[in-house]
Amino acid sequence: MTEQDLKTFDKAHIDETAEEPEMPGHESALEPKPEWQPRYPGSGRLKGKVAIVTGGDSGIGRATAVLFAREGANVAIAYLEEHDDANRTRELCEAEGAQVLLSAGDLGDPKHADGFVRAVIDRWGRLDVLVNNAGEQHPDDDVTDITEEQLQRTFQTNIFSMFYLTQAARPHLKAGAAIVNCTSVTMYKGSGGLLDYSATKGAITAFTRSLSENLVGDGIRVNAVAPGPIWSPLNPCGGAPPEKVEHFGEDTPMGRPGQPNEVAPAFLFLACEDSSYMSGQVLHPNGGIIVNG
Repeated sequence: MTEQDLKTFDKAHIDETAEEPEMPGHESALEPKPEWQPRYPGSGRLKGKVAIVTGGDSGIGRATAVLFAREGANVAIAYLEEHDDANRTRELCEAEGAQVLLSAGDLGDPKHADGFVRAVIDRWGRLDVLVNNAGEQHPDDDVTDITEEQLQRTFQTNIFSMFYLTQAARPHLKAGAAIVNCTSVTMYKGSGGLLDYSATKGAITAFTRSLSENLVGDGIRVNAVAPGPIWSPLNPCGGAPPEKVEHFGEDTPMGRPGQPNEVAPAFLFLACEDSSYMSGQVLHPNGGIIVNG
């Protein structure tokens, strides 16, 4: 790699933007509180396995991490910077009997993604489930309002990080392993106010289907979950305008937002042997929105 290539690569990493200073947001500050609690006793569906959950400090990630812990997995939780939320998730997982590894930092940096996976392998010597859930969104009503930095940052967090983490994890994934990515209902029905975010979710769905084709011959399944409007820090902490947050989820057929613990079981199903004949597929916990896909 030439010196010029290195300079270009250095510029490729975009730090957090200042457009939504409250992001990613503290779940502890939300009212009402999101519902993360597993709804049923564990049955050992992930017993003895090691799972990575990105964005595991709050929202869907917290609910998924705790559910995985209840089902017998040890859990490595990656998050950006909300240490209070992350430590609370760690306590909840440990209360279920799991060992937990926390890792703060930007997974859009390939060096951090690689170091995180190495820490998981150093701790447990294996990796069975990779949940790529971390993401960010920035509302803009006009496409011309999306800055170059925001566009790159959204893609860096939402899809580049999945590539980086999957690349780092791939040497450690054996037959029977599962990757579950988080896409979105916005990939299917669009969102006029979340143009860059929706575009990344389209990329994630294509990545899921293509990665499945790439890995299924080695016995590694790749699927995705496409949540609808779910009550978590993502929207009320800067990911949506206040007037939309006030009526968040009311336009779904069920007339309400979903809760994180209504989405986590979809991740569990795709992570465990219950879905052993599924790969390249997407599940849609979205409040009854009909989508094609």
